[in-house]
Amino acid sequence: MFRSLDIAATGMAAQESQLDAISNNLANANTVGYKKMRADFQDHIYQTVQASGAQTSSTTQSPTGLQVGSGVRMVATTRHYTQGALTTTGNPLDVAIEGNGFFVVQQPDGTPAYTRAGTLKTDAQGRLVTAEGMPIEPAITIPPDAVGVSIGSEGQVSVSIKGRAAPTQVGQITIANFVNPAGLSALGHSLLQATSASGDPQVGNPGTDGRGTLLQNTVEQSNVEVVQEMIGLISAQRTYDVNSKVVAAADEMLRSATQMR
Repeated sequence: MFRSLDIAATGMAAQESQLDAISNNLANANTVGYKKMRADFQDHIYQTVQASGAQTSSTTQSPTGLQVGSGVRMVATTRHYTQGALTTTGNPLDVAIEGNGFFVVQQPDGTPAYTRAGTLKTDAQGRLVTAEGMPIEPAITIPPDAVGVSIGSEGQVSVSIKGRAAPTQVGQITIANFVNPAGLSALGHSLLQATSASGDPQVGNPGTDGRGTLLQNTVEQSNVEVVQEMIGLISAQRTYDVNSKVVAAADEMLRSATQMR
């Protein structure tokens, strides 16, 4: 009779998970290269009291059957890889990917990770690194006497050196594509890791085989749309309130039943 208590509780838990996803999106609204996440839900298992088509008499069958639901559950969090807004910064080491693909960086343990955040820097050795000091792969070193850096749309990195008329190419930025980028696992720090669901990285030059191209002096902003997230926030709050009212109503009905003489 009062399975509604459990069902409503699953609805409240689902909206808590929805709120977690929305709050994380809003918190990262200004994080370069961040891709918004969405919580995905499914209805829970059903108790079949009477199967569809079951005999109700010698000559009739149940046209619809009788099933009782048990609520909702969260089954996945999906990351959306739509293009974020491109903002010009004027910093020659800021690079954005326009289209598909991820920068490849080397983690401290030597394993590769992938990111859309192209806020590159140079370390003490002149290597191009992320904001946390992780070098991009393949490694590119900017000479100490360079007076200018140019990054082409297809990833060629060239430097201007005083006394030389022509620029000198010092490296090539490559980017990785995945069959299923939604299957990448987030590590935090704007980094993603390949999994069996994402497939193996397909690394190549920008602008080839469906990979995006690079834009120098530019960063890709988060693709979070604050207005949409606020609408989702209000919806989650209202749905949570409705489920809490179901709990209160079921509790009141249970109290009435226990007080019967």
